[in-house]
Amino acid sequence: MSDSASVSSDDPGLVPDQARRGAAAWRSLRTLGIYGLLLVAALLAFLAIRVYGETLPSLPGAATLAGGALVHSDALFRVLLALAAVLLAGAVLGRLCRLIGQPPVIGEVIAGILLGPSLLGPEISGLILPPAIAPQLNIVAQIGVILYMFIIGLELNGGLLKERVHAAVTISQASIVVPFVMGALLALYLYPRYATSGVPFTSFALFMGVAVSITAFPVLARILKDRGMEKTELGTLALGCAAANDVTAWCLLAVIIGIVQAQVGAGLRVIASTLIYAAVMLALVRPLLRKLVKLWDSEPLPRAATAFVFLALALSALSAEAIGIHALFGAFMLGAVLPHDSVLARTFMRQLEPVVTVFLLPAFFAFTGMNTRFDLVSGYESWISLGVILLVATLGKFGGTYVAARMSGLGQRDAGALGALMNTRGLVELIVLNVGLQLGVIPPPLFALMVAMAVLTTISTAPMLKLLGFGQKAVG
Repeated sequence: MSDSASVSSDDPGLVPDQARRGAAAWRSLRTLGIYGLLLVAALLAFLAIRVYGETLPSLPGAATLAGGALVHSDALFRVLLALAAVLLAGAVLGRLCRLIGQPPVIGEVIAGILLGPSLLGPEISGLILPPAIAPQLNIVAQIGVILYMFIIGLELNGGLLKERVHAAVTISQASIVVPFVMGALLALYLYPRYATSGVPFTSFALFMGVAVSITAFPVLARILKDRGMEKTELGTLALGCAAANDVTAWCLLAVIIGIVQAQVGAGLRVIASTLIYAAVMLALVRPLLRKLVKLWDSEPLPRAATAFVFLALALSALSAEAIGIHALFGAFMLGAVLPHDSVLARTFMRQLEPVVTVFLLPAFFAFTGMNTRFDLVSGYESWISLGVILLVATLGKFGGTYVAARMSGLGQRDAGALGALMNTRGLVELIVLNVGLQLGVIPPPLFALMVAMAVLTTISTAPMLKLLGFGQKAVG
């Protein structure tokens, strides 16, 4: 056996192969050696530079770079952790909501609240949503909301109003005016109990009025689609009413924000600037955009088209912010004046919406969860206030819509269903409430009660439709 092994080792066919392996190993060792020498040389060079550099004088001032870098790195880690937590919780709860016939956004909103201090307490919640990251998280949330409002503007279809324009306008305006007045009346009850010093009653009442007047157009559209009602006469009318309602409510909110932020005597300037801005967008920008979108009538869109849209979005949001109204109104307005049936609009809706709703909006839900403090709501009087808010919000929205629908010729069943649909608030209501909280008009305890109202009124829509005989399609 040893003879065969000797013969095998002396096989001339194996010698070149062994030589090649040996040469390859030598080259690897030589490369590693050269790399090691380079590292050692670089280290020695740096040490030499360091020895000399330590003797050089420096400008006077506080040394903040190292600490700042650590803080920035920690903040980025915390923001990403918060996004991951809300994404996971929102996906699970959103799926559960779909299984019980509720829009997934309800689960995502609840996920943000559950991860906040209301349920977990400040200490445990602080591990996931620490207060220190609120400024950074708010920036991400605001970008998400601005892009979301742009998408809502893109989804508005003015053609929905043409088929039953009289009924849609009448019902939508009634669903704004009636709850707005009832919200102002509600302010008489809430102002002495919740308003902080320095908040004028006028600002408080105006904000409460618009807060109970909102209808969540995208959530309403999702409910109609889940129930196979989006192409029915009632579904088309509901979409038209919600679209008109949204336009009116956001214009009203823009004016109210201007009044709240304005100093004495500047309110009229803000109102006038808002009207001029809206007129310019409708009379000048919209016709220009109709011509420009024809240049990009095929997919894929060129980079120039994408850059143009985002530039226009930034300029519109900046204009609204400079006027004294919120940047999200500028985003909504640009989306509304872009032709919704153009290739440009359809491409942005299809490609931008998943990124915004799945990745960016969770930052908004997390930020809302941080600010929703049900632990500050204590005592029977707070729960009585919640009951009063729910009653006023539902009676104003449902009642105003139902009466106007009946006067427009709809039957009791369809009028009731339309009232239930218009009582849907969801995410859009949370955007309005966060604006009020940031402006200091709505204090944290009242903010928590209003968030509960937004969630509960949206949850009530599906059972009310089922009670009225509008069944649900199977959802996956």
